[in-house]
Amino acid sequence: MSRECEMCGKKPQVGNHVSHSNIKTKRVFNPNLQRVRHQFANGEVRTICVCTRCLRSGRVTKPVVRKAE
Repeated sequence: MSRECEMCGKKPQVGNHVSHSNIKTKRVFNPNLQRVRHQFANGEVRTICVCTRCLRSGRVTKPVVRKAE
């Protein structure tokens, strides 16, 4: 599984750890990905990995869960 949002394409970014003495070492900022069930426009339901920004902004439409009778 790649660390990429399937909605917006957000990927890990590279930056620096900066210590108190200003020594810089490389680090990685990973996106906050969540596995969630998404219902596409054609009615297909699939589990995808999306970032929390896409979840919060409403880009993901969750399927309606029917209760068993």
